[in-house]
Amino acid sequence: MSEAQHNFSTAAIRAVFERQQQHQWEVARSGARERIARLRRLHDAVIRYREEIEAAVHADFGKPAIETTLSEIGPVTTEIRHAIRHLRSWMAPKRVSTPLALIGTRSKILYEPKGVCLIISPWNFPFNLTFVPLVSAIAAGNCAILKPSEFTPHSSALMRKIVAECFPQEEVALFEGDVEVSQELLRLPFNHIFFTGSPAVGKLVMRAAADNLSSVTLELGGKSPVFVDENTNIDHAASKVAWLKCMNAGQICIAPDYVLVHERVHDVFVQALVKKIHAFYGETEEARRHSPDYCRLVSQKHHARVAALYKDAVTLGAKVHTGGGENVAERFLDPAVLTDVPDSAAIWEEEIFGPVLPVRSYRTLDEALAFVNARPRPLAVYIFSNEKGYTNRIHAGTRAGGGTVNDCGIHFNQPNMPFGGVNNSGIGGCHGEAGFLEFSNQRGVTWQNRFFPHTNMLLPPYGSRISRLLGEALVKWF
Repeated sequence: MSEAQHNFSTAAIRAVFERQQQHQWEVARSGARERIARLRRLHDAVIRYREEIEAAVHADFGKPAIETTLSEIGPVTTEIRHAIRHLRSWMAPKRVSTPLALIGTRSKILYEPKGVCLIISPWNFPFNLTFVPLVSAIAAGNCAILKPSEFTPHSSALMRKIVAECFPQEEVALFEGDVEVSQELLRLPFNHIFFTGSPAVGKLVMRAAADNLSSVTLELGGKSPVFVDENTNIDHAASKVAWLKCMNAGQICIAPDYVLVHERVHDVFVQALVKKIHAFYGETEEARRHSPDYCRLVSQKHHARVAALYKDAVTLGAKVHTGGGENVAERFLDPAVLTDVPDSAAIWEEEIFGPVLPVRSYRTLDEALAFVNARPRPLAVYIFSNEKGYTNRIHAGTRAGGGTVNDCGIHFNQPNMPFGGVNNSGIGGCHGEAGFLEFSNQRGVTWQNRFFPHTNMLLPPYGSRISRLLGEALVKWF
């Protein structure tokens, strides 16, 4: 493909990058008032373009407007307002205590922007996962270049329009295009790269960042499990799991990937899960296909991948309790619930990222924990239980980026907590102050009082007196 077909040129990308490199020092000198003004411009634009955002997301996914407000517009405006309220305290230098060995000095942590940042966002929540990290980058005083996904062209085009209205290119710029645009951007020596996507692509981004020693934040995915205890409200658990699994047709990094349910309530839970899916989207496949509340998979390629996981499991003997039907032309896949899925099925090995949910029974909690820990660390762990001891054992016995107890996914909307993964599911955090810190360099500075006579005591030439003093200090001070 030619550069013209990508709607970009290498020269244009490098020109904007160089302008941002030069302009970063002016942006860095901005105070809270100037940064808040930039955030307000973005906030007002998102509100002003609400109907166009809903239309763009519907054109890309067929997603209902209410779901777009809940999962795209609302998180962005909430993040902006939270940053505006707290930015002055985040930016303020933080004093730290002085150890006895440095008596007479004072120390502070200064929060300075990293500089010029690259934000590469995915297709599943284009506005949310592009603008939320941008809020953190602006709050921290950075310049930024955005690269949204080519799989959501309507959303990407509208984001480019919004960015152009809100910011000059030397502050924030957006480039559309496919993987070649991303590759061109990743060749540049950005000070920080924020990537949201799959673990496989995250590894490529990290390798590219290593060439320039760019710091990275990787928001990835993984197979997020759900634990269902025998002592819980099964109807409530089923409703929450069905809701998040079917939202965005399962194309959510924190969607329940599979359910581990105690054998005593396994059948009851599966029945409740099927009942909830039918209540939410329709009793029949035809009704669900025409439901205004159920969207489509993003592309034919992604549809084929998820459908292949489903068919492989069924071929190997999995039992289908509902769903599985498809309309390829519409990229529709009927939400499916599977049980008795053999361990050899591919669905246990890769993140599903679609509306297919395997449910597995367990006899003991140790058995369930072993199953989870045999896989890479997930982005989220969900627990449904009324027993504190049960919940504590799972938290102590697993490693994950985050999670929710007796609900699904709502920890993503808590701006006072960092959101992120661990190892395979990500590096670093975002949202609120965690996002501000991710885009900031914490510079530690110590001021020495030049009138303190002991400050010259350790200068050469060294003698026995200094050796004796150091011996005493090692015991008392250090």
